[in-house]
Amino acid sequence: MPPVIADSPLRRCVDVVLATAMLILFSPFLLLIGLAVRLSSRGPAIYRQRRVGRMGTVFLIWKFRTMVADADRAGPSVSGKADPRITPVGRLLRGTRLDELPQLVNLLRGDITLIGPRPEVERFMPYYTVAEQRLLSVRPGLLGPGALLFAQRQCAELDTVSDPDAYYVTNQLHPKLALDLGYLIDRRLVSDLRLVLRAVGVAAGVRR
Repeated sequence: MPPVIADSPLRRCVDVVLATAMLILFSPFLLLIGLAVRLSSRGPAIYRQRRVGRMGTVFLIWKFRTMVADADRAGPSVSGKADPRITPVGRLLRGTRLDELPQLVNLLRGDITLIGPRPEVERFMPYYTVAEQRLLSVRPGLLGPGALLFAQRQCAELDTVSDPDAYYVTNQLHPKLALDLGYLIDRRLVSDLRLVLRAVGVAAGVRR
């Protein structure tokens, strides 16, 4: 199988410049969203979850909280669009992908890069094949083809099954990772730009 294309110093420079600029530009907006989350339901505005990054290093990914407090103790690790644990404000944030904005902090810190395979929840790592483990040779991404597949098609499927975690492992995980591997084997600026445009379309509710 062809080797994946590793991260580059230029990619890291772009990440730092972009994350810094967006955190400064959107700081009032981030504060307003955080306030809305706090006022709408009990619990912190920011949700931190353990994810697996480059070389298997575990880090805390940041998101605006979209579920009730301690939701991860009362249900599956993956969720559909109709999950009852999602708050009204959280549903709006998920639909527009605004819940992901705090990951600009992860981007600035170097936990993730702008575009790459999404970092996985620890409990699903044992299901990775040897080939899929090659994804761990690069920094995970804020955006990625596998994540877009999940947002556009796979997420809603979880509302129709009794065991979302098991369904995710048997039906969704490997197709998602196959897209990420394909991207890393042919990683180019034009493919990055296409993914950014697709992500904007998903956030705007445009189906492709």
